[in-house]
Amino acid sequence: MAAMPFAGLAMPRTAFAQAPATSAVNTTGLAVTDTDVTVGILHSVTGTMAISETGSVQAEKLAIEQINAEGGVLGRKIKFIQEDGGSDWPTFAEKAKKLLVNDKCAAVMGCWTSASRKAVLPVFEQYNGMLYYPTFYEGLEQSKNVIYTGQEATQQILAGLDWVAKEKGAKTFYLLGSDYIWPRTSNKIARKHIENKLKTKVVGEEYFPLGHTQFNSVINKIKLTKPDVIYAIIVGGSNVAFYKQLKAAGIDLNKQTLMTISVTEDEIDGIGGENIAGAYACMKYFQSLDNANNKQFVSAFKKMWGDKTVIGDVTQAAYLGPWLWKLTVEKAGSFDIDKVAEASAGVEFKQAPEGYVKIHPNHHLWSKTRVGRARPDGQYDVIYETAELMEPDPFPKGYQ
Repeated sequence: MAAMPFAGLAMPRTAFAQAPATSAVNTTGLAVTDTDVTVGILHSVTGTMAISETGSVQAEKLAIEQINAEGGVLGRKIKFIQEDGGSDWPTFAEKAKKLLVNDKCAAVMGCWTSASRKAVLPVFEQYNGMLYYPTFYEGLEQSKNVIYTGQEATQQILAGLDWVAKEKGAKTFYLLGSDYIWPRTSNKIARKHIENKLKTKVVGEEYFPLGHTQFNSVINKIKLTKPDVIYAIIVGGSNVAFYKQLKAAGIDLNKQTLMTISVTEDEIDGIGGENIAGAYACMKYFQSLDNANNKQFVSAFKKMWGDKTVIGDVTQAAYLGPWLWKLTVEKAGSFDIDKVAEASAGVEFKQAPEGYVKIHPNHHLWSKTRVGRARPDGQYDVIYETAELMEPDPFPKGYQ
């Protein structure tokens, strides 16, 4: 495989000349011509989730530009149609149907929340589309029509709790989350692990509507119960209010252990590094990762989107989507969804910014688990990573 190019690298037009016949690589009427192929981008760029999802859009566009600079997919240039889910789950389903039925997209890179993914999943299965979904999530799902490029529960929730229990000697946990499927299911899994495996205790559990901004009541409860760990799964714009109010209430995250699995560098951009410094995050990617792939990726991302942009875990996982799709299409020798689904297992991307990833037969990725500690400048110091890639297990025994 050729080395990953820098964004904007010009390629000669002849790079697209050696394309196999359209009739051979597109037998199901997808938006594929002799010269190009159309994919969809479906994320929230408005509403409370825009703070989290904008980076995914940027990463997918960067990957598409780089792939086109390298000669495209099966000799065809990628074009994209972008739709806005607007932080509204029925809108996601409606836009997914448009991209598959009207636009006949060969693949869609999209969604962030589990609620949006659950809303579009029946659409992708009914119309046989292929979704590349970038967010860490609760697991308990597997579909022929989805490639999950983020982590599932065993790679993030269980691994993070094991780390904090061992490193911090944590015995009591206070669980917080936004009120929808991912935080509730994730905390259900977390509670089972805390109580049954770690033999420790949950001393509080609360949920808040998306976009919620008043956290003083729960912060007072946290001060009264004094948990060893605040385990926070708040998403989107609500994070800005929560961490600012936590600091204003005198809770010092250098002394009070807080672990999040939902705050990436993208959210810290809105929260302000000074308001979350000291907190721990369990993810597979941080912008500060020190490897050659990541340095090249960060440089290309900032060149395309500006020096002040930051890159979080889901942004990186979104970047993997177009690349994994390209590699799978070329392995299959076809854009046909069934052939792409069948060819996915074993596809590896050696230029992944996180280091290296491979698609498992269950359509999740083998990847490392890491823990970062938030710095005042909005970046994370990586303080732990698994020695080996973790095998994805979306249906862990005893957690369903």
